[in-house]
Amino acid sequence: MLQKLRDKTSGWIATVILGLLIIPFAFVGIEQYLGQRTDNSVAKIDVPPTWWPSAPSFWPVSVFWQHDSIGIDEFRRTFEQARQQQRAQQGEAFDARAFESVDNKRAILDGLIDARVQQLSAQQDGMVVSDAMVRKSIQEVPGFQVDGKFDYTRYKLALASQVPALNERQFEQQVREGLQQSMMSMGVAASNFVTTAEMDRLLQLMGEQRDASVLPLPAPVADTGAVTAAEIQKWYDGHAAQYRAPEAVAIEYVEINSATLPAPAPADDATLRQRYEQEKNRFIEAEQRLASHILVRVPEGADAAAQKAAEQKATQLAAQAKAPGADFAALARANSDDTGSQAVGGDLGWVSKGMMVGPFENALFAMKPGEISAPVKSEFGWHVIQLRELKSGAQESFEQVREALAREQAEADRERVASEFSSRLVDLTLKNPSSLAPAAREMNIPLQKAGPFSRTNAQGIVANPAVIRAAFSDNLIQDGTISDPIELAPGHSVLIRVTAHTPERALPLAQVRDQVIAAVRADRSAQAARKDADALVARLKGGETLDAIAASRQLPPPQVLPGIPRGAPVPEASVADAIFAVAAPDAGKVSPGQAQLSDGRIVLFAVSKVTPGDVASMPAQQREMLQQQIARIGGSDDVRALVSQLRKRVKVTVVERNL
Repeated sequence: MLQKLRDKTSGWIATVILGLLIIPFAFVGIEQYLGQRTDNSVAKIDVPPTWWPSAPSFWPVSVFWQHDSIGIDEFRRTFEQARQQQRAQQGEAFDARAFESVDNKRAILDGLIDARVQQLSAQQDGMVVSDAMVRKSIQEVPGFQVDGKFDYTRYKLALASQVPALNERQFEQQVREGLQQSMMSMGVAASNFVTTAEMDRLLQLMGEQRDASVLPLPAPVADTGAVTAAEIQKWYDGHAAQYRAPEAVAIEYVEINSATLPAPAPADDATLRQRYEQEKNRFIEAEQRLASHILVRVPEGADAAAQKAAEQKATQLAAQAKAPGADFAALARANSDDTGSQAVGGDLGWVSKGMMVGPFENALFAMKPGEISAPVKSEFGWHVIQLRELKSGAQESFEQVREALAREQAEADRERVASEFSSRLVDLTLKNPSSLAPAAREMNIPLQKAGPFSRTNAQGIVANPAVIRAAFSDNLIQDGTISDPIELAPGHSVLIRVTAHTPERALPLAQVRDQVIAAVRADRSAQAARKDADALVARLKGGETLDAIAASRQLPPPQVLPGIPRGAPVPEASVADAIFAVAAPDAGKVSPGQAQLSDGRIVLFAVSKVTPGDVASMPAQQREMLQQQIARIGGSDDVRALVSQLRKRVKVTVVERNL
């Protein structure tokens, strides 16, 4: 049988067939085999070859594409970093449930994709990060520095403290990849500039003033006409988002408040004395030193010659101060550059540790009374220090601090009582986690109820952000169990249980029918008012004056507002914005328009004059700073546009199930 098989497959026809079969397996066989494994990526990025940017992605051309992916571990690490940052920024307002939303996960993933696309583009364009760039970037990290200089020991400790720990090569690779990702965007951002002509035009617009007359029209006449069923249904369908009831919960809760618990007995003297002995070091007055100094200031950015001259001057002053019969105060008044102490002979008063800069303090607390120091260098310059007197720290007696100890002990006892009470309450809730009532009865505290309430209309205790987060958490809603103690303030906490939950839902038309009818009528009134205002603006464009229109409607004369600056809320910001949105009027004419006030009324206006801003009025330094800011903003816009274009050149596939 084997001989027959060999005979059948040895002909030229069989050879051709086998060759044709080998070709597709060469391209996709291995890929299909690997594809059966578990996919651990959250996004796949496929980049066409540089020599064929428009190459289609279908087989077999796709074998020439560059393939990359963002793994689950990388995404999770970035996601957790973002969680920690938001929690630190928002504090009690941080909403863990909202952070876990699909939209937020996609936003964080989009940031990772943008960075990876930039890195891939930089690689294709031949951008390389040198070892020197990596070293410089690492050495400039503040966390790796001691006294402003890179410290290798600090660097090693920082890497070892990472979770998971990193070795130097791994961290350097991360830095290299980060630099490669940012090289292109940083280059594009830094390349943006603002020309002198653009800056002049911007300053003219920013400082522009307009003369205008404004005429507020009466409030729209209320519509009282009939509203048909068809109109009601159409409005309800078109504004469905306005007629939804938010997610709501009802809860039961108990409070633990140390202020309302029975007060513990006052501590006796024996207890207080024991506390005093344990904390005796707290009641030692800090050592103080009466000091004077002469400062020879070194200007910021001074060259070596200026620094050397300042040091030599300080050395001469120190020698003069140490000479027999020298008057230190007179020397300070004549030579010190410290304007705060010069007039009083360099007197700094009583100084304790922590009040002065490090080098000054170290020198002062190493001196003996009556001693004058050699010149001491600090960030301000060179100091010649005189220690005039020393006041040693003194131990305060028990009697002197008894009252403070009693207050502290009473507070500690109250916290202990509250903690013990809370622990007993939690133990009882664990025995019956489906209801707070038995534990409340056992502990003789009231069981309180609240709700239904939404995230936005809660009041009292339940308005606390921590309570809101717990009340709307999936665990308490789905399981109906009791929460852990939620701290509202020191010594004040609550335990809650969700007793009812209503998801966000659309309100039926029958329930909001009156609201819909009122909205339809309000819309009719607003449309009629806008139509009337459009007709009046047309009359202004036709040459009629605002005064004539006011007279025809028996309205007060229009108010004249000369020199309105951009952004001024006159009479409201919306009106000022509209005034600056119309074109500048031709000579002898006006530019009319309209704007709506917050109360629904419409204001007619007519711009009669436009005065450009004075370019020369802005100081040169302020102009330069503004020009740099605008260039940075423009550079950021350019980077966003670049990333958008790069995203269009690649194929991104998001693995939703792994998010």
